[in-house]
Amino acid sequence: MSKSLKRVTNALLDAGIDAVPVEMGAETRTALQAAEAAGCLVDQIAKSIIFQGETSGEAILFVTAGNNQVDPVKASKVAGEPLGKADATLIRNQTGFAIGGVAPIGHLNPIRAFLDPHLFDFDVIWAAAGTPRHIFPINAVDLERISGAKRADFTE
Repeated sequence: MSKSLKRVTNALLDAGIDAVPVEMGAETRTALQAAEAAGCLVDQIAKSIIFQGETSGEAILFVTAGNNQVDPVKASKVAGEPLGKADATLIRNQTGFAIGGVAPIGHLNPIRAFLDPHLFDFDVIWAAAGTPRHIFPINAVDLERISGAKRADFTE
């Protein structure tokens, strides 16, 4: 088991969540790939989008439903600072994950995070589990609780 996958698995266990990451037969780097692998709607995929705060220099996580796009103006307002593109090094240093497998939990370092309210429309959502081939099922209430993410309107 990779270190990334182990961190996600441990975060779930530590939170008392009865969910086990599942290795899919195909890559799950995109919301569409993950939805096809999980046999669910694209909006049931909780995709992790990371920006860099231009004032703080920190990575800021936006977890959104698979078909939704982050609106940069709304996201900047929610974050309380202008946002720019986060590069792979910042993402890896802040979260411990590589692009294509960034999980909403199990980060190496604390991260400010925001959650798309649309994810609460589903009984089960699926999120990346730290690798390009692993995802895990969870409900949005539990994800909100264990990720520390705040519900906010940041999508187009």
